[in-house]
Amino acid sequence: MSNFHKQDALDYHSQGRPGKIEVIPTKPYSTQRDLTLAYSPGVAEPCLEIEKNPEDAYKYTAKGNLVAVISNGTAVLGLGDIGALASKPVMEGKGLLFKIFADIDVFDIEVDTTNIDDFVNTVKNIACTFGGINLEDIKSPECFEIERRLKAELNIPLMHDDQHGTAIISSAGLINAVEVSGKKLADVKLVINGAGASAISCAKLYISVGVRKENILMYDSKGALTTDRKDLDENKIFFASTRKGVDKLADGMKGADVFVGLSKGNILNKEMVQSMAPNCIVFALANPTPEISYEDAIAARKDIIVATGRSDNPNQVNNVLGFPFIFRGALDVRANTINEEMKLAAVKAIADLAKEPVPDYVNLAYGSKNLSFGTDYIIPKPIDNRLISTVSPAVAKAAIDSGIAAHKITDWDAYKIELDNRLGKDNRLMRSLVNKAKTNPKRVVFADANDYKMLKAAQMVRDEGIAKPILLGNKQKINELIEEYRLDISEMPIINPFESEHEALRNDFAEALWKKRGRKGLTLYECGRKMTERNYFGAMMVETGVADAMISGRAAKYSVPVIPAIQCIGTADGNSRVAGLYMMVTKRGPFFFADCTMNVEPTAEELVEITTLTANTVKQYNIIPRIAMLSYTNFGSAEGEVPKKVQKAVKILHDKYPGLIVDGDLQANFAVNNNLLKEQFSFSSLVDKDVNTLIFPNLSSANIAYKLMQELGGAEAIGPILMGLKKPVHVLQLGSSVREIVNMVTIAVIDAQNKR
Repeated sequence: MSNFHKQDALDYHSQGRPGKIEVIPTKPYSTQRDLTLAYSPGVAEPCLEIEKNPEDAYKYTAKGNLVAVISNGTAVLGLGDIGALASKPVMEGKGLLFKIFADIDVFDIEVDTTNIDDFVNTVKNIACTFGGINLEDIKSPECFEIERRLKAELNIPLMHDDQHGTAIISSAGLINAVEVSGKKLADVKLVINGAGASAISCAKLYISVGVRKENILMYDSKGALTTDRKDLDENKIFFASTRKGVDKLADGMKGADVFVGLSKGNILNKEMVQSMAPNCIVFALANPTPEISYEDAIAARKDIIVATGRSDNPNQVNNVLGFPFIFRGALDVRANTINEEMKLAAVKAIADLAKEPVPDYVNLAYGSKNLSFGTDYIIPKPIDNRLISTVSPAVAKAAIDSGIAAHKITDWDAYKIELDNRLGKDNRLMRSLVNKAKTNPKRVVFADANDYKMLKAAQMVRDEGIAKPILLGNKQKINELIEEYRLDISEMPIINPFESEHEALRNDFAEALWKKRGRKGLTLYECGRKMTERNYFGAMMVETGVADAMISGRAAKYSVPVIPAIQCIGTADGNSRVAGLYMMVTKRGPFFFADCTMNVEPTAEELVEITTLTANTVKQYNIIPRIAMLSYTNFGSAEGEVPKKVQKAVKILHDKYPGLIVDGDLQANFAVNNNLLKEQFSFSSLVDKDVNTLIFPNLSSANIAYKLMQELGGAEAIGPILMGLKKPVHVLQLGSSVREIVNMVTIAVIDAQNKR
């Protein structure tokens, strides 16, 4: 799990616009005519149509894509009964997940009552606003009654995710784990620790997928649920066992095939696991601390399959695998409820997806070359983009087949394409790169550590497990910043190259640099002086293997850290130059711009080298580069030096690198608009290829373009990624934010992983 500090969490929710979600217009509103149509008098027309036919609300309003996340805050995960208002950040967070995973809009609603009648009546009275309702964090046993009554009285899909979300995901995992273990669902003996809303819903769904009720043994805080107990409510009585001598969890674990924990941390020990049947299965789902740690469970025995709720362990049981896509499917067919058939369809779709070949970007994110169905992969990963086009259609079809859908889908292939297109591709790559970096964090030198934002970024990448920072700077200044901003950088090395204690290292570095640059005019004395400068010292740390990568430049001109990097490290074999690449993160996915920082007026041959450097870098991120060589012309439509050199570069690339997807010269709009390109230049090898890499003819055009995209186009610029060096040194934009520094450290770590 990610580590963070209290202030980080408070800053995240409070800085800028408070909260995590907002409402944005979806129609034009810039003219008086727009406003007349949006409100008075134009708005009267759809109102009258809805009055005549209530179903038209789906046609004229956002109802069909709007879900209410509703809670009274009586059972907030990990926090308990904190009240309605205090639960609001959690409900906003749930809304954010709905949006980013399934493009579903959300209003979060906190109902300040613990009275069942009042709560039910409140939800009933506002339900017509929404296409669906997600109940959240309502304590047991009230949640059962609330859900039962609302499902009976409303005609829109409704689900209490705390009950059914974990049930659906863990059922999918259970089906696959039992298959991997070589057993059958009907035969497994299953122990459930916990008897709250989630546990009871899990047990019921396990029965639906094939587990026999008599083989389930459930425990609450007082012990096993057995027929001898007189304190069980109606929900617990259903699971009361006739077995004797199993009052304690340790007794029930003997010979069990499966353990499912939905309780609290550290209640299961190695001895209990060792008493289980061969090829056992342990789902320790308490969060943030599982009933038994993954490490202890696999240490207890080798023939075990383990799942937890944690992202840093294999087989994460995470509700985000289910609820966004279940509601997406239900909304798209206007289901009047979420029934058992839809839940089982979701279970099967999730279970089946885990058996499919895993996409490269998922392997990249989890530091694996080949994730595949088996002991450590029984459930898909949350970042798997196929979930929406796998689970949502399965749920939608189940709703149609069970007769509860008002809208029928006939072209399922088109529906799946529509689902894939719903999600913006803006943050997927960066999320996968962060996960990749965390699989093997590297030592990164922060050459500008006399700076609060650099120190804050260092703390964050250390806490997140992305990198192992080494700080270069004035210790007194750094300690003053630590105290002023209450930073925690304990155990991070702090080095001031100027101090006498580092004289031996300075001398070694100076000697090494002199051997590299002595025949280029540098004396040993000059090399020694340069080693008192942080950028030279840091670059030599990377060159000599004391560190794996360096970040610098936040407070200096771009050339200040670049020159030391080139002199100390040099270009990689086969390269004669370095170039600067920006990753522009947009709603359409990432675009790569080069060269934005280094080569002012490259020749055709230099453009070829910039292009191959860029292509190789893009491939590092498991993306196939599809490259447009830009100009102010289209395929020689006008004369000039720029189009001439671009055409020459393209010819060289076609001749020397026939496997590279590249074409030009092209104007920028033709490069990124496939319909325009196809209509006018159908012969281009870029037609239907979705260009993602743009090579500019000179530095000024590239630099202007990325800055305009960043400031006016709303793209996030990650870079500059310095390409062509033997070892990773990356130079920040002047005045980079903490987020931008963290992004560049992530890139530096992946660069180091690949170069290593």
